[in-house]
Amino acid sequence: MDAQPFNIPASVTYDPSRLASLPTSQLVEIILRQQTLIQALQQSQATPFEEAVPPPLLPPKSPYLLLRTEEGNCYFTLSEGSCWTVGRSDDNSIPLADRWMSRNHAMIQAMAPNEFYLIDLGSRNGTFINGRRVNIPVSLRHGDHVTFGQTELEFFAQPTQLKLRDDSSTLGLNLDAPPPENTEGSATALLHVRRLLSVLVVDIRGFTVMARQLDEALLSEVMGTWFHQAGNIIRQYGSWVDKYIGDAVMAVWIHRSNEVSPREMQRVLMALNDLYHMTSHLHVEYGLAQPLRVGAGINTGYAMVGNAGSGDRPDYTALGDTVNAAFRLESVTKELKIDVALGATTFGYLAARDSDGQVMPFRMQLANLKGYEAPMPIYTGTFADLQDFLAMKIKRDDTLY
Repeated sequence: MDAQPFNIPASVTYDPSRLASLPTSQLVEIILRQQTLIQALQQSQATPFEEAVPPPLLPPKSPYLLLRTEEGNCYFTLSEGSCWTVGRSDDNSIPLADRWMSRNHAMIQAMAPNEFYLIDLGSRNGTFINGRRVNIPVSLRHGDHVTFGQTELEFFAQPTQLKLRDDSSTLGLNLDAPPPENTEGSATALLHVRRLLSVLVVDIRGFTVMARQLDEALLSEVMGTWFHQAGNIIRQYGSWVDKYIGDAVMAVWIHRSNEVSPREMQRVLMALNDLYHMTSHLHVEYGLAQPLRVGAGINTGYAMVGNAGSGDRPDYTALGDTVNAAFRLESVTKELKIDVALGATTFGYLAARDSDGQVMPFRMQLANLKGYEAPMPIYTGTFADLQDFLAMKIKRDDTLY
């Protein structure tokens, strides 16, 4: 009697006990069918799973960080916005699952197209560029190896040509207007002419001496915390950190018209006052022998304002004599042994409603600013003067309004 064909559905698994009860002829038939299937698979040009393998990702055209893993390359683009945070917490722009990293470990700040600075945010285990620990903001260069905790990434930003324009009627000088449309991979810097703005420069006093006295890891934590909190304070008062320079920060307030109200100027001073208080308390947090000190220069005037931003927000940077003078004002505070120096225009806007000048504690004096031929009138004071002025101004404005 001929054996009947024995068909096992594909969805049914082989049961060893059932196979043992089959006649020899049916077992042979099953084996032959399996061999035929294996030969067909071997002769085919593609494996059954080949089509499911995704093609490798190509590097983005914009600047990026590269993380190499066993599963392949992972790219973190640096094209939308101007500031990216790195850490193990999910609320970071670049979250990395590394238990050796701090929750908010470091920050990358874009200053201009393809100009990026790396800032450690006081992380416990440090941030390193090419094996060297980051203590102050450091410029990133194409091909740099950046280490956070035990995670190493590579930075890539190819040089690009900037296209400069000065057609203010088409570049959206109005800050209420939406940001210009951005094309992926574009590196167009938009140059605006003559915007009225105020520039604040704040510098840590005695940084060189402090750097010699403190352990490198502690110095990195202190400076990282200072830069991080300084950025938060400045953003709270409606500005952004335009530059991180060694042991200093520069912030810019762009005014919306050709006149500046005293309340606008007060916001700049309130930001400085908060920066002073934040700095003076850092020594308690880190067990330093004495408080950190800062000095500041504030100047108001016209400057060229470039928009190097992309995506959902403009990213302005300022250039010109108004900016340079703000740095000179900050520098002269060291020579004069004072805390704050204001430019004459800044003082004028602050005193706009006080013709008698009785509530203005700042004192006028002539100073030789580096790079200027003739002595310049400036207004100087201490942080105690600043606090007294703000208290009187706020009380006066509350009464008037």
